[in-house]
Amino acid sequence: MYKVSQNDVVGLVKPAIDAHTLGILSFAQILRDCGIRVEIADEAVGKEIDTLAERGSIDTLTQWIRAKNISVLGFSYRLDPERGVEVFVRLVGLLQRARLLARDGGPLRALWFAGLPPACDRVVQRAPFVDAVFRGDESYQEILGSLGLPAHLVPEQASAELAYDKARLELGAEIVKNRVYLDVAPVDRSGSPGFGTRGERVADRVRHGAVHSLPPLMRAHVGPYAEDRKQAVALFFDWTSRLAKGGLLDVLSIGSSQLTQSNFGEDWSGLPNGGGVPINSAEEYRRVWQAARPMLVRTYAGTKRVPHMAKMHEEALDICWHALSLWWFSKLDGRGENTVMQNLEEHFETLRYIASTGKPMEPNVPHHFAFRGSDDVGYIVSGYVAAKAAKAQGIRTLVLQTMLNTPKYTWGIQDLAKARALRMLVRELEGPDFAVILQPRGGLDYFSPDMEKARAQLAAVTMLMDDIEPDNEASPQIIHVVSYSEGVRLADPEVVEESVRITRYALSEYRRLKKKGDMPEYGKLPIVETRTQYLYEEARRMIDFVEATIPNTYSPRGLYAMMKGGVFPLPWLSACKEEFEAAVNQPVQFMHGGVRTVDCEGKPLSVSKRLFGIARNLERMGFAPSDFQHMGSLRHARKGQKEAHSEKD
Repeated sequence: MYKVSQNDVVGLVKPAIDAHTLGILSFAQILRDCGIRVEIADEAVGKEIDTLAERGSIDTLTQWIRAKNISVLGFSYRLDPERGVEVFVRLVGLLQRARLLARDGGPLRALWFAGLPPACDRVVQRAPFVDAVFRGDESYQEILGSLGLPAHLVPEQASAELAYDKARLELGAEIVKNRVYLDVAPVDRSGSPGFGTRGERVADRVRHGAVHSLPPLMRAHVGPYAEDRKQAVALFFDWTSRLAKGGLLDVLSIGSSQLTQSNFGEDWSGLPNGGGVPINSAEEYRRVWQAARPMLVRTYAGTKRVPHMAKMHEEALDICWHALSLWWFSKLDGRGENTVMQNLEEHFETLRYIASTGKPMEPNVPHHFAFRGSDDVGYIVSGYVAAKAAKAQGIRTLVLQTMLNTPKYTWGIQDLAKARALRMLVRELEGPDFAVILQPRGGLDYFSPDMEKARAQLAAVTMLMDDIEPDNEASPQIIHVVSYSEGVRLADPEVVEESVRITRYALSEYRRLKKKGDMPEYGKLPIVETRTQYLYEEARRMIDFVEATIPNTYSPRGLYAMMKGGVFPLPWLSACKEEFEAAVNQPVQFMHGGVRTVDCEGKPLSVSKRLFGIARNLERMGFAPSDFQHMGSLRHARKGQKEAHSEKD
């Protein structure tokens, strides 16, 4: 293994067709934190990589390596594993032919490969002299070890902040090693009003649990896939019955297929099914509800005729709460046929219907922005906007989902700060007519394909959930358990129940150790409060601005204007890019464990510095608020623009 030193210059390369950059940016930040110079290849090099298999030329790459004095080359390919291996092997051959490797007298002392796990395994076989491979599930400390970097090179502040992640993962590994969690037993919630009957409310189970000091409600997605539709549905009925009998799961979340969401009740002949259980009738939903007794049950919203689907879910499933994505599950992400404006209009109509039922609503929103590269402030603002829009339409109970580890490179202290800032803002909306139920979860992309490591990660993220509101024994009220096998395969009932047991045991053990003083109260570190306050103030500044600038802010047109005006950076958006150009063209950077918006030079941009550009975008769209509000918001924006210019001078 080649040990990187501060004399090295590390060059990082990826294909231009891969729009996802946070992995490389995060990796680069780790190296820079250790005082190592890092160069990230420009688009011209990326485009040459795109055609490497066909053209076999690395002239642009060679010029870049020599011009930047690159001594270590890292290649990332996180698209198709087979093609990733072929491209990398071809690249290595061309580097050898060009005599760029150190053993041939060239400048490159080491080669690294980052890709999906199957690609990494094959690269090790086909290019055995590669110095390191990265599968995407490595911790900060594991990356340092792979590079041969001594721990003393990590800045003292970063080392202290990362100690939280290290401690949680080590405790998680210890918990899963001895399998003591397998003794976790079901919780008796039978005293909750209307337990297991039609009309039971999730808020009643939450209150019953708080009064009797019970663990949080456990929710999990379940949805088997099979080529034959009837076979898949029958298997789901069986899984549902087994989970109901096991008694460990409180809320069954139906992992319905894309066709269920987009073409419910239609003839599916010839249509591809993207996975999930393919339920296609109200009668099948009724059978699910019956098989699930006494679990609460919920499912995804539709992607068209959304109000109609919500009414059907009420009638057939007695859905315990609804979830809406507002902007998403439309043409914006290819999940539906609606334009963004059509989607917002349907979702607002659906919100009014949900309000009439008295059921809670879950905004399935912030993580979808994060998936497309939004900064941490955009994540928080989108969650608040969704909550306030729901309240404005009459929703009385909000299930606040907080997806942690999104992006997966996020440091734990930053995750806490994001979750707390969002919770603080949404708490300001609470009152006699509006209550919030906190429901954290692990990230979709967080879990390792190594099952044992994934179990430890599940335990570690559960500890993170407990630190969102560490002084509240009744928080979180619900935990969305992401099954540890998700990095490899769908979870069957055995895996779901084991995941619930890990979650429950990790939560109780973490609390026990903190009370004894055997686990530091990382969640109460001053740096967490500092980060939380910064994110809160930045998000509040953006919220105040849009409320002052966009008339009827919490309406379909208002939410559309926010996205089109560039309130939420979306550099990875793959559809509707021209329509939302202002969002797509806002670059982001991974910095100190979080995601920040940056200028063209890669320097952080505060919200104040962004407001003038957003205001101009909104003016071009024809949004003309009252003169008083307009002048006030633009004065604030222009002040931010002047600050930005003065900092560059």
